[in-house]
Amino acid sequence: MTTTALICVPIGGALLLWLLPWRTSVAAGGLALLVALAELALWIGTVANFDFSSGALQESAQQRWFEDLGVSYHVGLFDWTLWLVGLTVVVSVTAIGYGLWAGRTRPRAFFGLLLLLEGATVGVFVAQDLLLFYFFFEAMLIPLYALIGAWGGAGRLAATYKFIVYTMAGSLLMLVSIIALGLDAGSFDMTSLGHADNQWIFLGFLAAFFVKAPIFPFHGWLPDAYREGPAEVSALLSGVVSKTAAFGLLRIVLPGFPQQVDDWRMPVLVLASIGLVYASLVAFRSPDVRGVIAYSSLAQMCLIVLGIFAFNDSGLSGAVLQMVNHGLISAALFLLAGGIERRTTTGEFRLLGGMARGRPVLASMLLVVGVIALAVPGSAAFAGEFLILNGIFHRGWGWAVVGAVAIVLAAMYVLRLVSAVLHRDVGSAVPAKALDLRAMEISMVGLLVAGLLALSVWPAGITDHAFGGTPAQTVGANFGQATVGEAAP
Repeated sequence: MTTTALICVPIGGALLLWLLPWRTSVAAGGLALLVALAELALWIGTVANFDFSSGALQESAQQRWFEDLGVSYHVGLFDWTLWLVGLTVVVSVTAIGYGLWAGRTRPRAFFGLLLLLEGATVGVFVAQDLLLFYFFFEAMLIPLYALIGAWGGAGRLAATYKFIVYTMAGSLLMLVSIIALGLDAGSFDMTSLGHADNQWIFLGFLAAFFVKAPIFPFHGWLPDAYREGPAEVSALLSGVVSKTAAFGLLRIVLPGFPQQVDDWRMPVLVLASIGLVYASLVAFRSPDVRGVIAYSSLAQMCLIVLGIFAFNDSGLSGAVLQMVNHGLISAALFLLAGGIERRTTTGEFRLLGGMARGRPVLASMLLVVGVIALAVPGSAAFAGEFLILNGIFHRGWGWAVVGAVAIVLAAMYVLRLVSAVLHRDVGSAVPAKALDLRAMEISMVGLLVAGLLALSVWPAGITDHAFGGTPAQTVGANFGQATVGEAAP
């Protein structure tokens, strides 16, 4: 019941916002924030009662929908998926809190859509039936379409169309793959499916997840959507929604298609490596704050894919840790970018500069997040990236070299962002009167920073509590009865 509640609480909150009259925007936003905080409390309670030594599906619920087709409402949590649900609820709290501070127009619709997005995303992470997974995977598009298209920037319509076309094309391929796989196996339940041996079904899933992540060269929708969406929506899109694709690779592709993963590992690693370097270079040359964050997100997702397709203990542990790390980092940067834009009306570097003067909280928050994003030793990002590089090294030292080069490039574009915003001469768009972060902004960004600092102190909080057995064995066993994969030496 707990897992079902994690889905229903935000969706129920959305319905309350839409069906009941709310006199002020503060009342509507306040209710949404209370619902998001209740969801966070529910997740914390789930963590407290979770058996991390088991490795088995927990907090599950199942109800048959179509007996003949083997379709059911089946949800549950594995130890490693619990952290992705936690990432979702934490970032959702900060996004809703930021939207409340920003005073978004049509608050009932806006905050209801944010809550609907939260519920659908949680549904993706807990679904144990392929058609249920697809339902929630597609349900995320509805609020994203409206949030970007109605509350985005000047180029929001083009950004929305491009995002929908890309993601719908990938999703249709996945739907065909799901139907073919389910009918062939006689069931759509992930926990009862065995290993498939069909290259086209595998490629359908791979294409859908590569578009959603996105992974080079399926990233055409990324820069426009991340630039044009409201800051809190871009935070959710980059920090959380992109992780549903990495989750799909871990939950469906790796354990379900072991032979195809082995056959296609080289092309996937090549694409991820090219995307990692390409995105890092473009981020370094990007003329605006959001552009740097957008392309750094592309780079980080490519790095996570390297860890996933290393398919050994170190790579998988690093991938899950880095998914959480990047979700918190990206969300914090987008919210800070939104704060900068509200104070200067722009995010272009040529018009910014000198914002550290008289804005100590803004400067401190941006520096802390930037330092962690630099992956300095002792930071959460360092732990995640080190595990990924160690895992991919066992597949070939050349992959690790590419990853190390990209990490150096990441340091360059993060330092460029921090310097262009906080230092140099005061830009023409920066107001003479210094306006520092307000209490709500500090609270929301501070929650994300607190999570990053906690993971920096204790990254083993995730890596030692993400897989009941060895990671490669656990991921394999999560799909049917067989165990696949190998542990890194």
